[in-house]
Amino acid sequence: MRLYAIFAGTVQGVGFRYFVRNIAKKMGVKGYVRNLPDGTVEVVAEADEETLRKFFKEIEKGPPLAEVTDIRYQFEDKDGGFTDFEILY
Repeated sequence: MRLYAIFAGTVQGVGFRYFVRNIAKKMGVKGYVRNLPDGTVEVVAEADEETLRKFFKEIEKGPPLAEVTDIRYQFEDKDGGFTDFEILY
């Protein structure tokens, strides 16, 4: 299963990508996180459904310095074959 999410608010320059990557690696989630030019953060993550839903609950508030004001997300029945969780630049 895949999670596709866009986080808005104060989410860049506050360690958000590292926060997401660390949780993903701890939970065995694969995919990537990256900053987008409009100031949002994109997360694409894959795992089994239960793990992915727990992962989303863990990351939805962000790290302490972040202020998440909106999340657009969807779960899809896809698998892109990611082998790790990366921060893309």
